[in-house]
Amino acid sequence: MFIDSARFVVYSGKGGQGCSSFRREKFVVKGGPDGGDGGKGGDVYFLVDSNTDTLSNYKGRKVFKADNGKQGMASRMTGKSADELVLIVPPGTQVIDDDSGEILLDLVTEGQKVKILEGGKGGLGNVHFKNSRNQRPTYFQPGLPGLSKNIRLELKLIADVGLVGYPNVGKSTLISTTSNANPEIANYEFTTLTPKLGVVEVGDYNSFVMADIPGIIDGAADGRGLGLEFLKHIERTKTLLFMVDVANYRTMIDQYNVLKEEVSKFSGELAGRNYAIALSKIDGYYGEDLEADIKQFITDIGLECSSSNEFGFEKEYPYYVQDLTYSRFDNSKPFFVLPISSVTRKNTKSITFALYNLLEQK
Repeated sequence: MFIDSARFVVYSGKGGQGCSSFRREKFVVKGGPDGGDGGKGGDVYFLVDSNTDTLSNYKGRKVFKADNGKQGMASRMTGKSADELVLIVPPGTQVIDDDSGEILLDLVTEGQKVKILEGGKGGLGNVHFKNSRNQRPTYFQPGLPGLSKNIRLELKLIADVGLVGYPNVGKSTLISTTSNANPEIANYEFTTLTPKLGVVEVGDYNSFVMADIPGIIDGAADGRGLGLEFLKHIERTKTLLFMVDVANYRTMIDQYNVLKEEVSKFSGELAGRNYAIALSKIDGYYGEDLEADIKQFITDIGLECSSSNEFGFEKEYPYYVQDLTYSRFDNSKPFFVLPISSVTRKNTKSITFALYNLLEQK
């Protein structure tokens, strides 16, 4: 089950109390106090582990508590310190103070281990309180209490390319065709209910990670549909691929404008990422002139059709790609606009090379 948020209370361990005891040994007269210190309470850590990709370990659990330190013992023996409590989370997890909303930790690096709560210090035994005026102290310190915090975890998937589009525009089909992911595919809207990640192989030695999120509809950034809940999963993506369905009852330019607007309303920073456009489902087009419609769309967004490319785009239909031979990459424009068909595999191989090239652009 995919779980991308969790709420719980976490406690560090209480320090063990000190010991009050006196040395009682044959031939040792007036041995004096020898009570040991209490052990330290357990600390609480968060550890990033890429072998897990959801927060399902925290489903249904409301409290996590580290162990307490052990009591000190006679003969000046210190009590055992408690083991640390390690909470394992996937990369991309934010640790948020549920009371104030402050982001305490942003955990993105594999193996990253960060302490969030310190365990209580152990109390001193009575051996520390002897002096010339009080040679038989019976006093010892209790251990210091542990700390507690109300925590909220939010998972934001880390990917190189995030797919953005209306429901049922071919996002899941594309990611299943180009990567190792196997999402559910069906001919109805909102087939994808949870985000999916897939590794796309580019040649023999290169690859990138593609993320598919549930479809976005008008008003998604205001809470309509599933878009708002899962748009956060593309906040960490390096680039965006807008999926525009040529077989949809909505016009291509209408789809594109709404998608850009919803992403911009959700996050201005996300809207400024490098992006490209895929015109999907050209095999299902039912209009009169697909070539003319594609040319019109490219014109509507202020671009001109290209005549050549280095990625092997098929030339049956018009396309656009930035020519970087004599100019720098312009991130205010899409890197490419490409008609594709995941069913017939038209341009699905070449789009992976183009996306990999896009990831290298600054």
